[in-house]
Amino acid sequence: MGLAAAVFIALALALTPKRPVPMSAAIDGSPDVGTQPASAPSATTAPEWPGVMHDADGRLRWPHPRTPDRQHERDAMVETQIARGGPYSPAVRNEDVLAALRAVPRHEFVPAERSKYAYHDSPLPIGHGQTISQPYIVGLMTELLALRPGDRVLEIGTGSGYQAAVLAELTPYVCTIEVIEPLYRQAARRLERLGYVTVRTRLGDGYDGWPEFGPFDAIIVTCAAGHVPPPLWEQLRPGGRMVIPIGGAYETQRLVLLTKQPDGTRRSRDVLPVAFVPMTGKIRSP
Repeated sequence: MGLAAAVFIALALALTPKRPVPMSAAIDGSPDVGTQPASAPSATTAPEWPGVMHDADGRLRWPHPRTPDRQHERDAMVETQIARGGPYSPAVRNEDVLAALRAVPRHEFVPAERSKYAYHDSPLPIGHGQTISQPYIVGLMTELLALRPGDRVLEIGTGSGYQAAVLAELTPYVCTIEVIEPLYRQAARRLERLGYVTVRTRLGDGYDGWPEFGPFDAIIVTCAAGHVPPPLWEQLRPGGRMVIPIGGAYETQRLVLLTKQPDGTRRSRDVLPVAFVPMTGKIRSP
């Protein structure tokens, strides 16, 4: 299995990508993705989270952008790279996660010159020494979070915004932090342009998390850390899950699933070896 990596083979082919088809933002009424019974139905937008609504039956509603552009490639990516698995890579089987990966146009999240390769089974460079993760890894990490509609999730390392868009297919309450300003600005504009209006973006050091919107039901870290940042653990709700690559830039890294027990202790499971770009900022301080 190919791994999400900071190290990639340079692609020398010059490309002229097709002009993106504008995405239409519609409220998805399907019961399996983007809806959840609510205890207090409301006909108005939730004041703290624009774009999120409850219908008359108390179901949670939010925009799910859709485009037919390159849909056949997305379908093939899911079937051949993600749902099938391999000898060293467990298949992703959660139908909501697979549906999210079929829905989000990965080609919109890669540089134009890499668009031809958007649905290949590999990470791709997005500039500033960062990558968009391999599609399989995005699917696996998302499945490990076990998200339900209405869960609040924090992502550390926005990058291109692709992972945040996938998460926003499953729950509207997505917060994502990026430390590299050009990537943050590009991702924020991209998510807004494509219609992922419920995703909250922030420029800053992910080590500190985003306590104003915590506690979180799930936290996903898309860069390798030598240890679990204490502020992130504090912001994880009891019973919540964290998926994080543990290890240094030149060390063997492990993708780890952490579950916070009611008493605050950790239950840990190593999932598989990975290679991620390193976390920067405070985590490097002595």
